[in-house]
Order: sequence, then C-alpha cells, then structure tokens
Amino acid sequence: MAKPKPGEPALPQTRDELLELHRETRRRRNRAPHGSDEHKAAIELIGRIEVEVARIEREMDPPRV
Repeated sequence: MAKPKPGEPALPQTRDELLELHRETRRRRNRAPHGSDEHKAAIELIGRIEVEVARIEREMDPPRV
C-alpha cells in the first residue's frame, strides 16, 4: 500500500471497509459546494480509495477483474 502524504488519513486494509469509505466519501463530495476545498479533497480521497481497491482485487485468487 502506498504511504499517505502527511496529513492524509491511512486507508482501511479490507476491500469491504474501503468500499464503505468510498460510499461515505462520495456522499461528502456530493454535499460539498462544487470546487470547494472539501469537494476537491473528497475527489482526491476517492481516487486513493479506488487505487487501493484495485490493488486488493488484483491480489485476489483468482484476480477480480
């Protein structure tokens, strides 16, 4: 797993936890004013979560594609 930048929260380690965080973060993004710092932060976190979910799914046996 990639290390978070300073000030970024560590991501959960399971796919289910990541998917729940993804749902919560999408809701937060959707509530935030477009273009606001909160909106941008949520978009960045969604990207980090999606990368981590993809990593976990590639490691599954068989890989989930």
